[in-house]
Amino acid sequence: MKPGREGQLLHAIEQETLGQGSVAEGEYLRNMKDARLCEDQTARWIEICYCPTPLQEERPYWEEYFELTRVQDAHDRRKCRDENGTEPWACDGCDCTARLEKKLSETGIPFLESLGNKTRCSRKLG
Repeated sequence: MKPGREGQLLHAIEQETLGQGSVAEGEYLRNMKDARLCEDQTARWIEICYCPTPLQEERPYWEEYFELTRVQDAHDRRKCRDENGTEPWACDGCDCTARLEKKLSETGIPFLESLGNKTRCSRKLG
């Protein structure tokens, strides 16, 4: 997280305005609901992205709140059914996405829980 942006992010999530204006705006809320805060204090989530470059369209929305330190594809794009044209929009129900989401859900703690706790604590101290 970018320092001092926790409250604004929590507000955008609670008001369901996170990603507003993006073609993927509903995905942002799903990402934060499923995101995990890991032991190294990084927030991690799995984003279903159809851009030729990962987060090509979403990057400005995420960079408002996060320092994006690592963005990677879930798998080899040459094998992606959406990317190679054999099944348009295949990523929505893709088994590689489901596997990664399951693995991530078993790490760290829920990001929203930690964000809410940090924001409440900041309000009490301020």
